[in-house]
This record gives sequence, C-alpha cells and structure tokens, in this order.
Amino acid sequence: MGKIETIEQFEQICSSYRPFLLMKHSLTCPISHRAWVEFERFTKDFPHIHAYYLYVQHSRPLSQHIAEMFQVKHESPQVLWVTDKGVAWHASHWNVTYDQMKKATMSES
Repeated sequence: MGKIETIEQFEQICSSYRPFLLMKHSLTCPISHRAWVEFERFTKDFPHIHAYYLYVQHSRPLSQHIAEMFQVKHESPQVLWVTDKGVAWHASHWNVTYDQMKKATMSES
C-alpha cells in the first residue's frame, strides 16, 4: 500500500501497475475512518494486489484529476478498482467493505 500525492505519481502508477486498488481517504470523516479500516485489512490480506491511497485534504488536485480521468464522481471515502479497461468497480461511503473489495478484485484477477 503506497501513498500518492501528485498527478505525476498517479500517472506513473496507471502506466505501470494495473490493475490496482485506490482509496480516497478523508482524515476528518468518521465514515472514511471505518472505510480505511476495511481497506487496510483487505490490503494486508491480499498483499499481491497493488494498492494506493491519497488523503483528499492534501491532494485535492489529484483527486479531481482522477475523477475527471475516469469519469467517476469524486466521493470520500471512495475506493476504485482500476484495470486495463479503466475503473471496473468503485464504491463509496458505507459500501467500502472488505467483502466488496474482495468480490471486485477477485472477479478481475
């Protein structure tokens, strides 16, 4: 699991590490904290899956760039499963769960 902060970092990941899981995490939102716990648990159980995160408070331009690039409305918390075909799955708020991430990533792996 790696933190990304810039558009340049994100572009490098997109060109080198698909598929990957990306979480947009808010440092101040209790719902995002719960989603972060799910994301963290999932990435520990599936270390072979490339996983990245950004803090929306620190990386707003990047977060907006991702929303525009993939035509997926920005939400927080939000997790995206990005494959060679683009965003194959995304979820936000209470739908960011271990089971949903497992279902999404296993159907593409």
